[in-house]
Amino acid sequence: MDTVLEVENIRCGGCVNTITRKLMSDERITDVKVDIEAQTITVSSEEDVKASAEALLFSLGYPLRGSVQGLESFKEKARSVVSCAIGRMDSTKT
Repeated sequence: MDTVLEVENIRCGGCVNTITRKLMSDERITDVKVDIEAQTITVSSEEDVKASAEALLFSLGYPLRGSVQGLESFKEKARSVVSCAIGRMDSTKT
């Protein structure tokens, strides 16, 4: 089952690394594809993981498109910058 999530704040490979690593830590998820330009994440799994994937992405600063506005949106952008930086650092280790 593929679930496509439209999110905000994906900027680069660092974001992709963090998103992929965190989502793949859920043993129910078999594959993750991130499209930076379209701002979409496709999660493959045998069961419905949409709610847990959405919650995890929100905690990383990648909320569903249009789900946050104003000051909350700014806060999520800041959180995504941190997640992105962590993803960039992790990619240099491999």
